Amino acid sequence: MTKNTANRILVPTDFTSVVDYAMDHAMKLANTMGAEVHLLHLVPDMDEQEVMQRRLATEQERGRAIKATVPLKTMLRKGKVYEGIGDAAKEIGAELIIMGTHGMRGMQFITGSRALRVIGNSDVPFIVVQERGLKADGYRDIVVPMDLQLETRQKLGLVAGMAAYFKGKAHVIVPKETDEFLHHQLQDNISFAEKFFGERGIAMEATVADTGSGGFVKAVLDHSKKVDADLIAVMNMTGANIFGTLGVPYEEEILTNEAMIPVMLLNPTNNTSGVSGWTFQ
Repeated sequence: MTKNTANRILVPTDFTSVVDYAMDHAMKLANTMGAEVHLLHLVPDMDEQEVMQRRLATEQERGRAIKATVPLKTMLRKGKVYEGIGDAAKEIGAELIIMGTHGMRGMQFITGSRALRVIGNSDVPFIVVQERGLKADGYRDIVVPMDLQLETRQKLGLVAGMAAYFKGKAHVIVPKETDEFLHHQLQDNISFAEKFFGERGIAMEATVADTGSGGFVKAVLDHSKKVDADLIAVMNMTGANIFGTLGVPYEEEILTNEAMIPVMLLNPTNNTSGVSGWTFQ
């Protein structure tokens, strides 16, 4: 955890059922981290303030039923989803935002592309969850795709921090490259990750996909299912494509993956050391 940031997790709610799953993740993670949870609802105006406060109070009771010992507070703020979530996170000094999406079915509160726009307006990491609660042993198996961009290393601190809480394992996967120079770059990323996780006592397994960049997203999802992943950690590289320069916007496929594996996203920084300071420590 950074020096000026308290252990606070923000959960945006639109009062739909998918928020129950985001709340499940948030309350159980907060219990492990020793954190508090803030439940946020955004409104275009404050005309129905009393009604919304009552609805938030009902949501609050549902959250307390998950983990009664975790402090759970409510926030009603005027604003739009895109900017308002990031503003609220900054207001309370949130360490993490956990947000629900309805996946590929029905009306969506936050679709994959909208989620990226929300995430792009915040300096705080996100975990986007579907209709799947947090397992009893938490985020034990975390898949970490690494491509050719230096920024891909920045998520390692976040992954290491999360893995440390749950005595977890990082499953690093890189695309297959036949070009000798590109292959060497990817091997450097694997070596960097091995050293980084090794110094922190985090178990790590490296895999080279059997496909290049063009099929890497599918390879990541297939590998995540194979290892029964609890989390996939990716960088929000451009605000339109979480896999950076692959050329095809796969955000909907990743964030709303059929296996309903939660996705942790982090915006890149200008940190020249290559690793983000987010560690939850």
